[in-house]
Amino acid sequence: MIRWLFTIGSAAFLALVPHGVLAQDADVGAELFRHYCATCHGLDATGNGPMAGVLVIQPTDLTALIDENGVFPTARVVARIDGRDPLVSHGSPMPVYGPYFEGEDTAMKTPAGQPILTSKPIVDLVAYLETIQN
Repeated sequence: MIRWLFTIGSAAFLALVPHGVLAQDADVGAELFRHYCATCHGLDATGNGPMAGVLVIQPTDLTALIDENGVFPTARVVARIDGRDPLVSHGSPMPVYGPYFEGEDTAMKTPAGQPILTSKPIVDLVAYLETIQN
């Protein structure tokens, strides 16, 4: 009986929460960013990381994505990170850590409501990037 009530209560709670909210963890994304992205994009994500000087294409200021696009470009950010839209700036498609970001498929939505299927680490990275916009 208790298990049944817990199951019903959990289902009701999840039905009330917008899809994707529970899947995103900006704190995890911040840690992933520091570990995998800050070398090029900088700890402040403005594109001034210690490796920026050796890259043919300079890293993007990730704090200005909304300013440059009007809305957060979720689909473009996901495609750039997961390799669907490769950026060859350092001898290989971005990201250098591509295999780490594979697996654990998770759905998320663009600001327009378009669903995107990508990995859980990328969902967390995108959640973090959304929090640092100017």
